[in-house]
Amino acid sequence: MAGYGEVLARLKDQVRQTQFRAARAANTEVVRLYWSIGREILDRQTVDGWGSRVVSRLATDLRREFPEQRGWSRTNLLYMRKVAEVWTEEAEIVQQAVGRLPWGHITVLLDRLDTRDDRDWYAARAADEGWSRAVLEHKIVAGLRAAVGSAPSNFDTALDGTDSDLARQLVKDPYVFEHLSMVTTRRERDVEQALMDRLQDTLMELGRGMSLVGRQFRLPLGDGDEFVIDLLLFHVEQLRYVVVELKVGPSTPAHLGQLGAYVAAVDGELRRPEIHAPTVGILLCTGKKGAAVTYALASTAAPVAVADYQGLPADARAALPSAVELQAVVDEELERGDGDQT
Repeated sequence: MAGYGEVLARLKDQVRQTQFRAARAANTEVVRLYWSIGREILDRQTVDGWGSRVVSRLATDLRREFPEQRGWSRTNLLYMRKVAEVWTEEAEIVQQAVGRLPWGHITVLLDRLDTRDDRDWYAARAADEGWSRAVLEHKIVAGLRAAVGSAPSNFDTALDGTDSDLARQLVKDPYVFEHLSMVTTRRERDVEQALMDRLQDTLMELGRGMSLVGRQFRLPLGDGDEFVIDLLLFHVEQLRYVVVELKVGPSTPAHLGQLGAYVAAVDGELRRPEIHAPTVGILLCTGKKGAAVTYALASTAAPVAVADYQGLPADARAALPSAVELQAVVDEELERGDGDQT
């Protein structure tokens, strides 16, 4: 039948969208219910002097009344009370990002964070970026909020005010690539394969909106020379190229000079000024010294930032190849001439 495939695809999409909206609405109603129960407990304890034992009694009675439902434990009721303490008005939780999160996410916010401001910040990121509960907990433990925008940069002088603020949102310090703990051997081919297999994790750590243009990206300069860029990314929301250079060891002025040249080359050869925002660079290293970085940034015209990247716990790190072995993998790949390009 003519057009049947298109109709079926459209109907499937409508069903999925309706299922998503229904699930989201149901989740919001659960949060609303839990907040109201917590508000009731809090008010009774504050105004009427109910003791702490009433929570255990309520848990028992609610489980008896609704045996088919989960969530009526004493611990969960105490979470409900805490929610009403933190978000004092119903609209503050139901109409905000936290109201779009599953209850398990909200308990993580309560357990891991101490201030309303921090809880709202992580709730907004989790809701907007679709973090799982485990990812939310990881981001909190890793100190994402403090890391975002904290990498030393020269964005203030190399970019105009608005663009400088946007570029700063792209960087953080440090980056934590914990997924490399999956590598359990020292064989070069295993390391190389693991890097490709977990590329999605790498991009997630580099930040929302980052897409890969190329690894060991070769940029011809038109005179027989070329630059080879460790990672060339493109930020799909800000519409800008991001050059990432990885260095084992502390940063040096020479590293920033090299990165600045790469940024300028991408800006001149690939960027379309009528469409793209200015290219920026990120130097990832395993150590940086404040004064040296400050002076090196000041002497570089290209917009660049410097950030540490963290490795793994000692027991996991012991299973990884050394920096020399990793460099050997890169050198061998370059000699074969099969670096990824797009």
